[in-house]
Amino acid sequence: MTAETSQTLDRGLRVLKLLADTDHGLTVTELSQKLEVNRTVVYRLLATLEQHALVRRDLGGRARVGLGVLRLGRQVHPLVREAALPALRGLAEDVGATAHLTLVDGNEALAVLVVEPSWTDYHVAYRTGFRHPLDRGAAGRAILAAREEGPDLDPEFVLTHGELEAGASGAAAPLRGVGGIEGSVGVVMLTDNVSEEVGRRVVKAAREVAEALS
Repeated sequence: MTAETSQTLDRGLRVLKLLADTDHGLTVTELSQKLEVNRTVVYRLLATLEQHALVRRDLGGRARVGLGVLRLGRQVHPLVREAALPALRGLAEDVGATAHLTLVDGNEALAVLVVEPSWTDYHVAYRTGFRHPLDRGAAGRAILAAREEGPDLDPEFVLTHGELEAGASGAAAPLRGVGGIEGSVGVVMLTDNVSEEVGRRVVKAAREVAEALS
């Protein structure tokens, strides 16, 4: 027996998913066509979602995801951290460097999980909650690279040196194929450069995290 569901709620969630999948927003007409409902229904859905700050409309009338979604997204971080912990722990131990999971928060990169290796004499101190611009550091640059390349390309890793901390180098690979989550997995270490082997290990960890979240 099919469980009883709410058609209005279903349509509202579909609106949010459609808006989340576009960088340029959608018009009422475009949403009406995609949902296969009339424009009046779309207007009502958008008005309700706007009241909860889940949707906003720009001056041109295009609907976009609202800031209220970010507040909801922060509540997801504990679940994401739990799912990603085994992969990051394995990465930190294998590489002997501090591993981190970074997610997009507005225009910044936010470290939501940090795992330090247990066997090294020293490693870079990197804390959960650390923020930095998306265009600085391997974690943010990997996310931006994924935006430019598109979701269907093979994951690549990004290497940086000294962008966030003098003497420290980083490697990061974007998360791919995880609906509603934009982020990267990486390591940071005290070295002048990071080897290709470490970069490939980071890509493997990013895939493991993506699988755990899928």
